[in-house]
Amino acid sequence: MDRRNFLAVSGIGLSGLMIPGFGNAVAAEVLLTKMDVGRKKVLADIALNAATGAGATYCDVRIGRYLRQFVITRETKVQNVVNTESIGAGIRVIANGTWGFAATSDLSNAGIAKAAKQAVAIAKANSVSQTQPVQLAPVKGAGEVSWATPIKKNAMEVPIKEKADLLLGVNAAAMAAGANFVNSNLFVVNEQKYFASTDGSYIDQDVHRIWPTFTVTAIDKASGKFRSRDSLSAPMGMGYEYLEGNRKLILPNGLIGYNDSYNMTEDATEAAKQALQKLKAPSVKPGKYDLVLDPSHTWLTIHESVGHPLELDRVLGYEANYAGTSFATLDKLKDKFKYGSDKVTIFADKVQANTLGNVAYDDEGVKTKRWDLIKDGTLVNYQAIRDQVHIIGGTESNGCCYADSWSSVQFQRMANVSLAPGKEKKSVADMIKGVEKGIYIIGDGSFSIDQQRYNAQFGGQLFYEIKEGKIAGMIEDVAYQIRTPEFWNACSAVCDESDYRFGGSFFDGKGQPGQVSAVSHGSSTARFDGINVISTARSLG
Repeated sequence: MDRRNFLAVSGIGLSGLMIPGFGNAVAAEVLLTKMDVGRKKVLADIALNAATGAGATYCDVRIGRYLRQFVITRETKVQNVVNTESIGAGIRVIANGTWGFAATSDLSNAGIAKAAKQAVAIAKANSVSQTQPVQLAPVKGAGEVSWATPIKKNAMEVPIKEKADLLLGVNAAAMAAGANFVNSNLFVVNEQKYFASTDGSYIDQDVHRIWPTFTVTAIDKASGKFRSRDSLSAPMGMGYEYLEGNRKLILPNGLIGYNDSYNMTEDATEAAKQALQKLKAPSVKPGKYDLVLDPSHTWLTIHESVGHPLELDRVLGYEANYAGTSFATLDKLKDKFKYGSDKVTIFADKVQANTLGNVAYDDEGVKTKRWDLIKDGTLVNYQAIRDQVHIIGGTESNGCCYADSWSSVQFQRMANVSLAPGKEKKSVADMIKGVEKGIYIIGDGSFSIDQQRYNAQFGGQLFYEIKEGKIAGMIEDVAYQIRTPEFWNACSAVCDESDYRFGGSFFDGKGQPGQVSAVSHGSSTARFDGINVISTARSLG
């Protein structure tokens, strides 16, 4: 699911309707309730006992309740409010050395026992064609533990009217600043996840995420030309406090960047002004430029050119959906491949506070952690889970297994993958001072990438030409082309941790049938030298 699909939910809203991928439409009050932990443990034990009794040598149970709320507005109207709930259990087993999986929405004692036995039967049937038994990296049982996203204010508890008033105020501010059209949306997620396994884990987790977003459009009525600017918000693993703070960075040329709080009204006002400026901005002249990339842009480049190609299943060729496998093959790990310059250290983690991927345990009961993928430019590791890590000589999972629903089987998913800040103190202004001919890019835009994650092209939201160390003005129609290792080896500087910010996606797609996951990517502003830039301007001739 991408942003267009998210906006398409504005056409949904009948009570009791089954919404594909989201569950049943429910009243807002339902979003405030929780399932009793004691009852979940009883159900988990029934499933574990039924599976092992049927011949499973391993079993894990995920009892999940997935709650979502959409508030969707345009100009002066609330177009829709949608609340959804999806609840059930997924049971994964190993029998005869082979995986089996079954899921059920019947959370009665008999229903969950039946699903567990079905998972074992599927595993045994699958074992006929299994050539090698599943090898699971060991995991110490966690016992009975609980964890929750450390939110200050549960967004589900905030009245819908308050949320709608905020969004309508955002729209009004954008219109007052010169926008012709604006839509704004708020998407709130609560995943109530219970995991139990024959390893001895009973893990209850309460995960919260929030994503405020808008699109502002300005029109030149004389020519019919129009330009838009999307919000510079990042989806976050936070509560409603994300929208109530006002921590920000003042960037060169009066631009505003946001850290762990977001002023949506302020951003929409600036977006309207910038959309008007884009109508008058000249098109870029193609050529080689030094690029200064803001974290609101860099996150997507990291996601596509590092995050996905360093998923071990893509490297091995086990996964090819959603843009293919990977050029970063196992021989490159052995040969200490120079993925980037010595300025580039990229790490994966599931523990950074406020991130979308932040949990205490992954969906196969592994305690989460941080680990390096690229260290000082050298490829040092991949992202791998329990049944993969032995392939690269590892003895423990990286803790990056995830399923987007109780009805989906868990598999290897991208962790938060981030560019480490520079070690020397350097501001964005300092970065720009050192550029003779360059472009400062803010916000993510369209992109394309090949089936090996090697050749790619990226756009953005805002583009500012840099001449002799100074911002010379706004330009338009910018896209840059890369070969992944050449691009990361062109990284000549990264700002320090005071500029470190997150971007991310609620809807990172993978697998068949497709699943989505939420993932953050952090970075400070970074410089890349001698990058090929093209113009995306459409010819009218």
